[in-house]
Amino acid sequence: MPAQTDLSPEALFRLDGRVAVVTGASSGLGVAFARAFAAAGARVVVAARRTALLDRTVADIEGAGGEAIAVRADVSDPGQCRAAVEHACDRLGGVDILVNNAGVGTAVPATRETPEEFRSVVDVNLSGAYWMAQACATVMPAGSSIINISSVLALTTAALPQAAYTASKAGLIGLTRDLAQQWGPRKGIRVNAIAPGFFETEMTEQYHPDYVDTVLAPRLLLGRFGVPAEIAGVGVWLASSSGGFVTGQTIVVDGGMSIT
Repeated sequence: MPAQTDLSPEALFRLDGRVAVVTGASSGLGVAFARAFAAAGARVVVAARRTALLDRTVADIEGAGGEAIAVRADVSDPGQCRAAVEHACDRLGGVDILVNNAGVGTAVPATRETPEEFRSVVDVNLSGAYWMAQACATVMPAGSSIINISSVLALTTAALPQAAYTASKAGLIGLTRDLAQQWGPRKGIRVNAIAPGFFETEMTEQYHPDYVDTVLAPRLLLGRFGVPAEIAGVGVWLASSSGGFVTGQTIVVDGGMSIT
């Protein structure tokens, strides 16, 4: 990406003319990323396994004046990842941004977790991110951006038995560094990660109040969960001209939890 001479917010944070693929965009933070990228001017490809919810995301974006298409994709399948990228290229002419947001998690004690349970999480959270990045990198032009959504649980713990989830999210940080050093010099592709803390989503609504009050609340230095816009904006920054000199980094957005 060339040096930025226009320092206006409109130039620094706009994504006009770019195509963004957001996985796991059927709910939660994936929807927030998709909406924010569309609002910044990108045409958005939303991908997930739940197509009915994807259609709702597309309708929300189009209702706000943006452009989006939906594609069903199970990211644990490399073939479906390649097909999703081909669909994006056929419909929108290419891919400039990838947000690897698709993720699953289980809370299973390590002595009882089965190989199938462990692999099912790693296959989506870590392997799926790799297959999507691999498929996108083959078509991305120089100046493109890949953003892997890790987790604060890659850096600390939250008193739950989540070995598969934490291992997969820690692996994403290592994957981010390696792809950044492979693809930055050779392809001009920047690769970064975001490590979210606890945000107000469908998932956090399921937490028991005692867990929130006694385990999480004392560690949230800002005294609350985050709201999706507070992390979606970080994604826009990393994908835009304003983040053009950032690569191989993990940006922690957790209300201070990881330092408590």
